[in-house]
Amino acid sequence: MKIRSLVLALAALAPLHAQADAIEDDFVSANLISVFYHEMGHALIDILRLPVFGQEEDAADTASILFVHDTFNDEDALSIAYDAALGFAAAAENEGSIDETAWDVHGASLQRFFNLVCIFYGGDVDGRDDFAEDMGLPAERAVTCQEEFELADDSWGPVFDELYEAGAGESLKYTGPAGSFTHDIIAAEVDAINGLMSLPEDLEISVEPCGEANAFYDPSLVKITICSEFEPYLRKIAP
Repeated sequence: MKIRSLVLALAALAPLHAQADAIEDDFVSANLISVFYHEMGHALIDILRLPVFGQEEDAADTASILFVHDTFNDEDALSIAYDAALGFAAAAENEGSIDETAWDVHGASLQRFFNLVCIFYGGDVDGRDDFAEDMGLPAERAVTCQEEFELADDSWGPVFDELYEAGAGESLKYTGPAGSFTHDIIAAEVDAINGLMSLPEDLEISVEPCGEANAFYDPSLVKITICSEFEPYLRKIAP
């Protein structure tokens, strides 16, 4: 759709100390948006009773990438993709060996990094070749990325189209408290998605303490929770 614009910090116009703060804010914003749309993927799988052939976490990661590609303008989508990919790269540096992470339902962070880079690059291989190069995407993987994007779009695209065709609504219900950076980002995304689509049932979204830096979808409550601890974690890894 390419109709949304994200208000990102204009670091180049600010003093040096403000530039650092702006770059950090952009990194945190992008990763909050990425994880929100990952959880939206889980919510859509549950609410729409979508079939999942493979790991649901992989399907949710793909939904997040496509939400960013599909709804933001090109410049903002690229900025979000850079920072969200770097979030996975930073997480990978803090992970143990593959043996220590292989049991988890999520893929290893480095694998998620390359999947994000490849699928996003595949959405515009001519316009995003610098992105692929900057992210160190190997040529052996790059040649498959357009096909990977097309397969992902063929899978999620009809789902998104049906929701867009339903028109604007108020099916996403934000219940988190105001007054935080995370609130501002997530509440803005809820408003934006309500302006683009409607779900067949209400979906609650909240920002609240969880005791860990995390985010999750609870099918029993039809609720996405973004843990308030997630923002401090992102600011810690931002450098």
